[in-house]
Amino acid sequence: MCGIAGSIHFHRAGINAQELEKASKVLQPRGPDDFGLVVDKKWAFAHTRLSIIDLTESGKQPMQLPHLGLTITYNGEIYNYQEIRKELEAAGYKFGSSSDTEVLASAYHFWGLDFVEQLHGMFAFCIYDHKKDEFVFARDRLGIKPLYYAKDANRLVFASNIKALLCFEGINTDINPVALHNYMSLHGIVLEPNTIFKGIHKIPAGHIAVLQANGDMGLRSYWQPTYGEDPDKKDWSEEDWLRATEEALKKAVERRLVADVPVGLFLSGGVDSSLIAALIHEKQPESLQSFSVGFQGAKGEEGNEFKYSDIVAKKYSTEHNKIEVSSKEILENLQDCIGAMNEPMVSYDNIGFYLLSKFSSKHVKVVQSGQGADEVFAGYHWYPKLVDSQRPAEDYCQLFFDRDHPTLSEELQDSWISDDYTRMQVREYFSEMESGLDPVGKALKIDTHRMLVEDPVKRVDSNTMRWGLEARVPFLDHELIELAAKTPSHLKLKGNESKYILKKIAAKYIPEEVLYRPKGYFPVPELKHIQGPFKDYVLNFVDSKRFRDRNIFQAKFIEKLLAQPDHYITNLQGNMLWQVASLEIWLQEMGL
Repeated sequence: MCGIAGSIHFHRAGINAQELEKASKVLQPRGPDDFGLVVDKKWAFAHTRLSIIDLTESGKQPMQLPHLGLTITYNGEIYNYQEIRKELEAAGYKFGSSSDTEVLASAYHFWGLDFVEQLHGMFAFCIYDHKKDEFVFARDRLGIKPLYYAKDANRLVFASNIKALLCFEGINTDINPVALHNYMSLHGIVLEPNTIFKGIHKIPAGHIAVLQANGDMGLRSYWQPTYGEDPDKKDWSEEDWLRATEEALKKAVERRLVADVPVGLFLSGGVDSSLIAALIHEKQPESLQSFSVGFQGAKGEEGNEFKYSDIVAKKYSTEHNKIEVSSKEILENLQDCIGAMNEPMVSYDNIGFYLLSKFSSKHVKVVQSGQGADEVFAGYHWYPKLVDSQRPAEDYCQLFFDRDHPTLSEELQDSWISDDYTRMQVREYFSEMESGLDPVGKALKIDTHRMLVEDPVKRVDSNTMRWGLEARVPFLDHELIELAAKTPSHLKLKGNESKYILKKIAAKYIPEEVLYRPKGYFPVPELKHIQGPFKDYVLNFVDSKRFRDRNIFQAKFIEKLLAQPDHYITNLQGNMLWQVASLEIWLQEMGL
């Protein structure tokens, strides 16, 4: 796992290597093991390396392969690279390393642009094809690995996060009104390809782009799983679906054990991570290092879930590591956590993942994590409420949005408000879905391919890679998702029981007190109930000159939040003041 950056000029030679070196310093936490830079007349690639596969110098990047006419800078892991390598060797390819990077470039050389369909894994990369004089960008199917870019008439620059991209001069950092509308409506989510800045975009998940030497750029999707009934499986019984799902999940976990270093586990004590613990133990019964984090409670709200993770750790004999975080430690780390975010995010989980990653990185370089199961197998509270919906797009907005457009019009200054952008985007996405797809299936599709990409996945990448820790997410294995997309909704929701099919599988492995526990997250009560030093911290930003000069929010709205900071809570249980403050802190951390 790594950090990547690059600069590509269309019309004139002369690369500013200092910009790339500066960007690389920002990316250094993503790849603390090595640094590489390749500079040509009109383009340059940089790479910071976290060594997971092929720990030798042979795996160094950017990797130049003169015999293939290719140069690549790549962030990710290809779990089936050994199988692809064997196929390429049979076709006559020779390899000078044991890395997946060389396999990735060779696969492009052999199959062309369709090679991405061969890949199982998470990835973001740029390949320069010297013969064609063009650049190929791609991002994995679920956007697990980030890839941001800024493009104008003269050049394109790219990087693994926005903070690194801002090291390049001339980027338009004006706030994008559509993105701001998204952020305030969707619990901090900004829908791709937009970012909060007008001049910065992201390669969408599951897309490949080709940039010509003259600056022309073409973008296409290479993966769009079909949701709804599969005619080939119409006779499947519940047992058939259970068997197929369990086999797919076992394969997903097994794939993510491929590494030249030990693989640990984030063990929250929830069903998802507990099931992963069981399946890792089944495949590798030797000691597994697992990690949990807990926080100080506030206003009677418990701050840890150790009692559940302890049960699972004991059952599967993991080497369990727990960290309990004080209020003082949260405050000491909060600003760096926000500054490490790929984009501004509001979930309290961020500081949990940040501190858990900081702690875990002292023990391992790779962990598996349970993100994605709720979006793929219907684990959230809004899915049961959509079962009989006659207007799924409108009901989804009602259940998911933090606020509606009229409310937002009372919170933002008039200059930032025009159309109801976010509702329009959601309506459009629902209208494009397969005819006949039931309301729950529609909600699962938008959550998996839009919301998941822009929140849980991004949260995990930002906070783990801040500490040079690679997180692997088996519930986002694309073959498992393709199967889940075809799984009937009544096997995901049965009555009021969420994730029914997953829990049926988990019942074979997980004690009942864990399986039927109340649903939980990383609880961080003090960010929900902003009081004392946390209120002082927030006030330092929300009452700053820079905040006022941006003139984004109406003064009455801010006054209301500051008067009762723990009173105004969004639909998804987010503190409104924290939502406002998170954006401002992040903007200031970006140097703006």
